[in-house]
Amino acid sequence: MYLCYVDESGTPEVPGNTSHFVLAAISIPIWHWRDADYEVAAILRKYGLAEEELHTAWLLRKYPEQLRVTDFDSLAWAMRRSAVERERNGVLLALQKARKNNGYQQQKKTFAHTRAYTHLTFDERVALVREVADKVSSWGFARLFAECVDKIHFDPVRAGCTVDEQAFEQVVSRFEQFLVNTEENGTQKNFGLLVHDNNQTVARKHTQLMRSFHTKGTLWTRVSRLLETPLFVDSSLTRMVQVADL
Repeated sequence: MYLCYVDESGTPEVPGNTSHFVLAAISIPIWHWRDADYEVAAILRKYGLAEEELHTAWLLRKYPEQLRVTDFDSLAWAMRRSAVERERNGVLLALQKARKNNGYQQQKKTFAHTRAYTHLTFDERVALVREVADKVSSWGFARLFAECVDKIHFDPVRAGCTVDEQAFEQVVSRFEQFLVNTEENGTQKNFGLLVHDNNQTVARKHTQLMRSFHTKGTLWTRVSRLLETPLFVDSSLTRMVQVADL
């Protein structure tokens, strides 16, 4: 039995606001799941993020407020957090006083997404992401699947499907074939379950697609090893979906 954790990057709309759409998945045998989860959690604990989400895009942003704190790198974690919070409160207050459509809500949202990481310098955050990536690369039991669509060259009319539908069909097909190809002499079947980052719009569409795949197969293969429709979970609560995000 294999768990396959799925996450996406970019927007599927054409043209949308990204040039590419990527659907990525990491497959882990259930007997390795606990060890894999523990190893990622141990790295996060080392960086003071034991209970926090590993969200790569927010981690790898530069936080200008840190640059305005004198000797930021030499401060203890608690002092760094406090200093950044003061700087950010000042930014928000200034935006409120301006009373214009000046991005106050967006700035507030950005600060909320990055609040957990403000005790780490940019270099430390990069080191954290690299350390997790290096750990994942050492998992000989794991397999990565991905479909990257360059939307500039994607024609939904010719393809007969949307960007995200094509990506999902490709990932499902490859995971299904992996399960078939790794069976040992046909003595025991491998089975898999998809675990997807939760998104209400995506959940409905991918559930319907999966039901169709169970009945008709994909363009590339029959689907007989994948169980159920994808399970949709909150990425903030599931380490391996966070790894797929990374």
